[in-house]
Amino acid sequence: MLFSPVPVAFALVVGGVLILWVEARQRNRPDVQARVHSVDDMSPLDALKVGLAQCFALIPGMSRSGSTIIGGMLFGLDRRVATEFSFFLAIPIIFGATVYELHKGWHELSTDALGLFSIGFIAAFVSAFACVRWLLSYIAALDFSAFAWYRIGFGLLILLIGYSGGLAWAD
Repeated sequence: MLFSPVPVAFALVVGGVLILWVEARQRNRPDVQARVHSVDDMSPLDALKVGLAQCFALIPGMSRSGSTIIGGMLFGLDRRVATEFSFFLAIPIIFGATVYELHKGWHELSTDALGLFSIGFIAAFVSAFACVRWLLSYIAALDFSAFAWYRIGFGLLILLIGYSGGLAWAD
Protein backbone atom coordinates (compact mmCIF):
# COMPACT_ATOMS: atom_id res chain seq x y z
CA MET A 1 0.00 0.00 0.00
CA LEU A 2 2.82 2.41 0.85
CA PHE A 3 4.47 1.86 -2.54
CA SER A 4 1.59 3.36 -4.52
CA PRO A 5 2.06 6.84 -6.03
CA VAL A 6 -0.03 8.83 -3.53
CA PRO A 7 1.87 7.83 -0.36
CA VAL A 8 5.21 8.23 -2.16
CA ALA A 9 4.23 11.68 -3.45
CA PHE A 10 2.96 12.64 0.01
CA ALA A 11 6.25 11.48 1.58
CA LEU A 12 8.21 13.52 -0.96
CA VAL A 13 6.24 16.67 -0.13
CA VAL A 14 6.32 16.14 3.65
CA GLY A 15 10.07 15.39 3.52
CA GLY A 16 10.67 18.57 1.52
CA VAL A 17 8.69 20.68 3.97
CA LEU A 18 10.59 19.09 6.86
CA ILE A 19 13.93 19.94 5.21
CA LEU A 20 12.83 23.56 4.73
CA TRP A 21 11.72 23.73 8.38
CA VAL A 22 15.03 22.33 9.68
CA GLU A 23 17.02 24.72 7.49
CA ALA A 24 14.95 27.72 8.62
CA ARG A 25 15.22 26.58 12.24
CA GLN A 26 19.01 26.50 12.06
CA ARG A 27 19.18 29.83 10.24
CA ASN A 28 16.75 31.78 12.41
CA ARG A 29 17.28 30.44 15.93
CA PRO A 30 20.70 30.82 17.50
CA ASP A 31 19.62 28.56 20.40
CA VAL A 32 19.45 25.54 18.07
CA GLN A 33 22.87 25.95 16.49
CA ALA A 34 24.91 22.79 16.03
CA ARG A 35 26.73 21.52 19.12
CA VAL A 36 28.71 18.78 17.33
CA HIS A 37 31.26 20.05 14.81
CA SER A 38 33.26 16.88 14.15
CA VAL A 39 32.35 13.23 13.68
CA ASP A 40 34.95 12.47 16.36
CA ASP A 41 32.97 14.59 18.85
CA MET A 42 29.78 12.56 18.42
CA SER A 43 28.63 10.62 21.45
CA PRO A 44 27.19 7.10 21.22
CA LEU A 45 23.79 8.66 21.97
CA ASP A 46 24.20 11.02 18.99
CA ALA A 47 25.01 8.05 16.75
CA LEU A 48 22.01 6.11 18.08
CA LYS A 49 19.65 9.04 17.44
CA VAL A 50 20.88 9.44 13.86
CA GLY A 51 20.62 5.68 13.35
CA LEU A 52 17.03 5.78 14.56
CA ALA A 53 16.30 8.70 12.20
CA GLN A 54 17.50 6.40 9.42
CA CYS A 55 14.44 4.22 10.10
CA PHE A 56 12.26 6.86 8.41
CA ALA A 57 13.86 5.73 5.13
CA LEU A 58 11.66 2.63 5.37
CA ILE A 59 8.81 4.88 4.22
CA PRO A 60 8.74 4.93 0.40
CA GLY A 61 9.63 8.42 -0.82
CA MET A 62 11.94 9.12 2.12
CA SER A 63 15.63 8.76 1.39
CA ARG A 64 18.08 7.12 3.75
CA SER A 65 20.66 9.87 3.43
CA GLY A 66 18.02 12.59 3.75
CA SER A 67 16.60 10.98 6.87
CA THR A 68 19.99 10.67 8.53
CA ILE A 69 21.26 14.12 7.53
CA ILE A 70 18.12 16.00 8.56
CA GLY A 71 17.79 13.84 11.69
CA GLY A 72 21.40 14.60 12.58
CA MET A 73 20.82 18.32 12.13
CA LEU A 74 17.73 18.13 14.35
CA PHE A 75 19.80 16.36 17.02
CA GLY A 76 22.51 19.05 17.05
CA LEU A 77 25.02 17.90 14.46
CA ASP A 78 26.61 20.40 12.14
CA ARG A 79 25.36 20.02 8.54
CA ARG A 80 28.75 18.75 7.34
CA VAL A 81 29.08 16.29 10.26
CA ALA A 82 25.55 14.99 9.66
CA THR A 83 26.34 14.45 5.98
CA GLU A 84 29.67 12.77 6.71
CA PHE A 85 28.11 10.46 9.29
CA SER A 86 25.30 9.63 6.87
CA PHE A 87 27.91 8.33 4.43
CA PHE A 88 29.57 6.33 7.20
CA LEU A 89 26.18 4.75 8.00
CA ALA A 90 25.83 3.74 4.35
CA ILE A 91 29.01 1.65 4.38
CA PRO A 92 27.62 -1.38 6.26
CA ILE A 93 24.37 -1.20 4.28
CA ILE A 94 26.19 -1.16 0.94
CA PHE A 95 28.62 -3.86 2.10
CA GLY A 96 25.74 -6.07 3.27
CA ALA A 97 23.81 -5.59 0.04
CA THR A 98 26.93 -6.44 -1.96
CA VAL A 99 27.57 -9.62 0.03
CA TYR A 100 23.91 -10.60 -0.35
CA GLU A 101 23.91 -10.04 -4.13
CA LEU A 102 27.20 -11.89 -4.54
CA HIS A 103 25.84 -14.80 -2.53
CA LYS A 104 22.61 -14.80 -4.50
CA GLY A 105 24.38 -14.74 -7.85
CA TRP A 106 27.54 -16.70 -7.00
CA HIS A 107 26.77 -19.27 -9.69
CA GLU A 108 26.97 -16.56 -12.36
CA LEU A 109 30.46 -15.47 -11.30
CA SER A 110 33.45 -16.79 -13.17
CA THR A 111 37.14 -16.01 -13.37
CA ASP A 112 36.49 -14.61 -16.84
CA ALA A 113 34.34 -11.89 -15.30
CA LEU A 114 36.90 -10.94 -12.64
CA GLY A 115 38.45 -8.26 -14.86
CA LEU A 116 35.10 -6.63 -15.60
CA PHE A 117 34.08 -6.94 -11.96
CA SER A 118 37.33 -5.21 -10.89
CA ILE A 119 36.90 -2.39 -13.42
CA GLY A 120 33.30 -1.87 -12.28
CA PHE A 121 34.37 -1.84 -8.63
CA ILE A 122 37.12 0.73 -9.27
CA ALA A 123 34.85 2.93 -11.40
CA ALA A 124 32.11 2.82 -8.75
CA PHE A 125 34.60 3.63 -5.98
CA VAL A 126 36.17 6.57 -7.84
CA SER A 127 32.83 8.05 -8.91
CA ALA A 128 31.35 7.63 -5.41
CA PHE A 129 34.44 9.28 -3.89
CA ALA A 130 34.17 12.21 -6.32
CA CYS A 131 30.44 12.62 -5.66
CA VAL A 132 30.91 12.55 -1.88
CA ARG A 133 33.69 15.14 -2.08
CA TRP A 134 31.53 17.35 -4.31
CA LEU A 135 28.51 17.02 -2.00
CA LEU A 136 30.56 17.86 1.10
CA SER A 137 31.94 20.99 -0.59
CA TYR A 138 28.43 21.91 -1.81
CA ILE A 139 26.86 21.69 1.63
CA ALA A 140 29.73 23.63 3.18
CA ALA A 141 28.66 26.59 1.04
CA LEU A 142 24.92 26.04 0.58
CA ASP A 143 22.01 24.35 2.33
CA PHE A 144 19.50 21.66 1.35
CA SER A 145 16.70 24.06 0.37
CA ALA A 146 17.08 23.39 -3.37
CA PHE A 147 16.72 19.66 -2.72
CA ALA A 148 13.65 20.35 -0.53
CA TRP A 149 11.95 22.37 -3.29
CA TYR A 150 12.79 19.62 -5.79
CA ARG A 151 11.10 17.04 -3.53
CA ILE A 152 8.02 19.23 -3.08
CA GLY A 153 7.75 19.99 -6.79
CA PHE A 154 8.24 16.38 -7.84
CA GLY A 155 5.69 15.12 -5.29
CA LEU A 156 3.12 17.67 -6.47
CA LEU A 157 3.87 16.78 -10.10
CA ILE A 158 3.20 13.11 -9.38
CA LEU A 159 -0.14 14.01 -7.79
CA LEU A 160 -1.07 16.42 -10.60
CA ILE A 161 -0.29 13.92 -13.37
CA GLY A 162 -2.00 11.09 -11.54
CA TYR A 163 -5.19 12.92 -10.69
CA SER A 164 -5.44 14.67 -14.08
CA GLY A 165 -5.60 11.28 -15.80
CA GLY A 166 -2.16 11.59 -17.37
CA LEU A 167 -0.99 8.48 -15.56
CA ALA A 168 -2.90 5.24 -15.04
CA TRP A 169 -2.43 4.14 -11.42
CA ALA A 170 -3.03 0.54 -10.53
CA ASP A 171 -5.17 -0.09 -7.47
